[in-house]
Amino acid sequence: MAQLLRKTTRATIGILSAGSLAACSFEPPLRVPPAPVGKTSYTAGAAPEKTVVSPGRPGTGQQFLYGKTLDGEWWKLFHSRSLNALIATGLQNSPTVAQAQAQLKESEASARVNASIFYPQVNGSLEAIRSKASSAAFGSGKGGFHYSLVTGSLAVTYYPDVFGVNRLVYRNSRALVQYQRWELQAARLTLSGNIVTAAVNAAATQAQIAATRSIITHERELLTLTESQYRAGAVPYLNVVNQRSQLAGEMATLPPLEQQLSVYRHQLAILVGEFPAQARIPNFRLASITLPGKIPVSLPSTLLKQRPDIQAALAQMKAANATIGEARAQFYPTVQLSASLGSTASQPGLFFNPISSIWSLVGSMAQPIFQGGKLEAQESEAYAAYEVTYQQYRTTVLGAFEQVANSLRALEHDAETLKAEEESLDAAREALKLSEASYRAGAIDYLSLLASQIQYSTARIAVVRARSQRYQDTAALLVALGGGWWNGQPAVAAPAEPVRVQASPTVSRHS
Repeated sequence: MAQLLRKTTRATIGILSAGSLAACSFEPPLRVPPAPVGKTSYTAGAAPEKTVVSPGRPGTGQQFLYGKTLDGEWWKLFHSRSLNALIATGLQNSPTVAQAQAQLKESEASARVNASIFYPQVNGSLEAIRSKASSAAFGSGKGGFHYSLVTGSLAVTYYPDVFGVNRLVYRNSRALVQYQRWELQAARLTLSGNIVTAAVNAAATQAQIAATRSIITHERELLTLTESQYRAGAVPYLNVVNQRSQLAGEMATLPPLEQQLSVYRHQLAILVGEFPAQARIPNFRLASITLPGKIPVSLPSTLLKQRPDIQAALAQMKAANATIGEARAQFYPTVQLSASLGSTASQPGLFFNPISSIWSLVGSMAQPIFQGGKLEAQESEAYAAYEVTYQQYRTTVLGAFEQVANSLRALEHDAETLKAEEESLDAAREALKLSEASYRAGAIDYLSLLASQIQYSTARIAVVRARSQRYQDTAALLVALGGGWWNGQPAVAAPAEPVRVQASPTVSRHS
């Protein structure tokens, strides 16, 4: 009998399993927005090919190489060993990256839990009972009798995937695994971008501090000169007071810059997962960071595949699409097979005797008949949830293209701004030299000299800011392009099952 039970169970499971493989799918085709077609430019108007050149190392002209791909470690384009080491430390120690890795492991474990439904669930049990029965029930006046009962069984439960519900649940969980993998890539990209930006900001602030200190030194020299001229009776005391005021004003700009530098250094410490007091953050300077001259720019048609946030949004759409299929399948029957085989005996010696064997084979099917509109509401909810992810995907894609377009134009205009600021600085420097010579000779008054001082100070700080802005916008463009994770980093595995894709804004429902 036990052998017959095993053969019957295997045959039933085999038939239903084969039927489930050919079962219809209630999951609709994946509806995604149409990708940009026939466009080779991100920006309105002609795409920028290169930037203008201005004097100095940070004034290097940049060339945009369309159709080229980035290296996996895109930050190495800046040729800074200190920056490379800091990013390597951050990717290893950052809590945000570690959190994303833990969330990925959690989603993978959840997918394995859902995958277990494809297999029979087997459970064993063993029970021993020692009881006393009353003899009064049998009309006897004796005190009763004792007996023992030992029962052991092996139970098998299986849910045939007749209508593909189990497959949809698993596909949903696999899509969420893909989502978490892309989120991990996005966390790495965001972290590396933030470290580069903070390092550039620190270097720019360091340059502003150096420029401000140089201006202060120059102002002190002018104050000494003005005091000497006053003692000689060449200028009124008002000139001394004005120069002291100018010096004090320049000195007042230094503490806020030093505070800002501390903020950037503390930010870098946190980004690499260390406490500010314990982190060893290098002193970044713009002169030690090379502005990339040639920038690979992916074509718009490939940006959708390269941005981790876009791929994460697409994975969410796949999960939501599978949820629609699950909601549709709820209208159909649920099949369950259960079988058990065991033995029960009052004596251990009889436990393995065929006369003590027990078995059962149960097949059940449950069909929803009336749920008070619950199933229809769940289906509507699934469609609405998909529409939410659909619009989120559109928003993410449009935002990505906006970021790339803005960064391209920013680099084009940054170079033009720097060139103009460099020319302004050259003119201000020459004007200040002439004014100082004329002031020493008594040809001009102090107010004319003061105007030249202010103009020079303003121009010098403006050049520093314009130079740093080129670095910042270059990093922003490289991050906006996806950061080149697909080169030199482990690729994100594709979903195991194909997904039907329909690039259409329409939604069709059927149960």
